[in-house]
Amino acid sequence: MNEQENTVSFFRFEDLRIYAKALDYITWVHSVTPKFPVSQQTNLGDAFLKSAQGIALNIAEGSARNKAQFVYYLKMAKSSVRECVVYTEIASKLDAMNSDEKDYSRNQLMELTKMIGSLVASLQRSTPSVRDEEIDDMPNMMI
Repeated sequence: MNEQENTVSFFRFEDLRIYAKALDYITWVHSVTPKFPVSQQTNLGDAFLKSAQGIALNIAEGSARNKAQFVYYLKMAKSSVRECVVYTEIASKLDAMNSDEKDYSRNQLMELTKMIGSLVASLQRSTPSVRDEEIDDMPNMMI
């Protein structure tokens, strides 16, 4: 194992695979929305990007809270995922997104939903001996 693999980020949410996946999705949305017709870039494109960013932002914000609050923020991240599903469908129906892009978006969003659900379940079944004050103090929460 190299030194980089042993390094843990100062901000623990940066070590979560789900956070990295959310950032990848944001990058993808950034790459696809400029292809939208100009008339749809402002309303649809900007809203789509904001919802995609909401996934990562809620994961980051919640990670600094207690378990119950982290679960709440993860549920908010799931709400942002559902918004992205709607924006994907709208973009597809307006021919601003082709079928391959639509399928890619939906697959990424399904994967994010599953990952969020797994993290929520893990937090909810964690033993009472785990400190509840700060999720950032929990090692190995790399879902």
